[in-house]
Amino acid sequence: MVRLRFLYNILVNTVWLGLHLIALFNTKIKLFVEGRKQTFSILDKRLDPKKKSIWMHVASLGEFEQGLPILEKLRTKYPDHQLILTFFSPSGYEIKKDTTVVDVVVYLPMDTASNVERFLNQVNPEFAIFVKYEVWPNYLHHLYKKNIPAYLISAIFSKRQIYFRPYGGFMRKSLGKFEHFFVQDEISKKLLNSIGFTNSTISGDTRLDRVSEILKRNNHLDFMERFKGNLLCLVAGSTWPEDEEILIEYINDTQDQVKFVIAPHEIKKHHIDKITSALNKKAVLYSELENTNLEEFDVLIVDTIGLLTKIYSYANIAYVGGGFATGLHNTMEPAVFGVPIIIGPQFKGFKEAEDLVLEGGIIPISDKNSFFNLMKDLVHNPSAIDTIGSINSNYINSNKGATNLIMKHLA
Repeated sequence: MVRLRFLYNILVNTVWLGLHLIALFNTKIKLFVEGRKQTFSILDKRLDPKKKSIWMHVASLGEFEQGLPILEKLRTKYPDHQLILTFFSPSGYEIKKDTTVVDVVVYLPMDTASNVERFLNQVNPEFAIFVKYEVWPNYLHHLYKKNIPAYLISAIFSKRQIYFRPYGGFMRKSLGKFEHFFVQDEISKKLLNSIGFTNSTISGDTRLDRVSEILKRNNHLDFMERFKGNLLCLVAGSTWPEDEEILIEYINDTQDQVKFVIAPHEIKKHHIDKITSALNKKAVLYSELENTNLEEFDVLIVDTIGLLTKIYSYANIAYVGGGFATGLHNTMEPAVFGVPIIIGPQFKGFKEAEDLVLEGGIIPISDKNSFFNLMKDLVHNPSAIDTIGSINSNYINSNKGATNLIMKHLA
């Protein structure tokens, strides 16, 4: 294992050098590299060495949403501790770097022995929490050496992963450094048991706790009240071009009285203009709502961020994008409002989507014809909308509670 650790360190350092070269031509990688150069100076400025700390690491935005309910509970339970949050991905860090739920947000330094030693000396956490898939051998090795407990929450395992392969001994040894695993399902627990780890608890997904809180908020939006009126409304969130092609063709073709909201993943002007120009129905941009008679428009295009969750509360039917190309987006936010959800065909690896496809609350489509036929069935059968939608809200109600279960172990 010592030899494998040596080879792993060479690999990580080689990748780090390679990323410096790629950063010259790639904006996202430049953020990845340059942001990490600031980590230690930010920690120096922001951390109080006299205070105790708790550290959570997430990969990106999705994992942040899973960690957030725990962070909020930790803030209440440990008010005198500093909370440190690290991100691996620029897409997570750049959006959440100013969050007030923690004291410090930084990029996770690359998993080299020297970085790890320096980071842990600065942060000196009382315990560390990793979310879902985040298993970094050097960080876990050094946490273990320092007798700092590490927990993996909202974890999900599959047979495809290296831990369960004959050649996965090095990574299995890294798993052995965790104090406890909080897994999403029985399959994950059994897989851990199969390689000798019995320190696991089936807790479910903390995101379900997060989304269940949405119902307690004020989700009223005056512009949506005026836009929707008494008509059926399809809200399409986080859409990509592959999704929009199908949606736009349906919108242009249908004779049914339905209102449509499109909230694209990409909101740059050239993309918004492309959507607008492809529509034959009357469309209005969110950025142009002022002094507009919204009742006259068929399509609302949301060219801003931060509103989608509340807009889902006005949906009778939701479409969640990403299932045709890039990776499915968050289906739990519309699910909590008890509406049918339509997605593209690529949803494997998204547990909640897999579960709800089996139960019938999420319906995958394969092409425009299957979408057209499904919309016809739903629009002309309101009772089906209610029945399918209730599957989704019941799923969330039945599976929430992971946060409290995990916090009992962290007490």
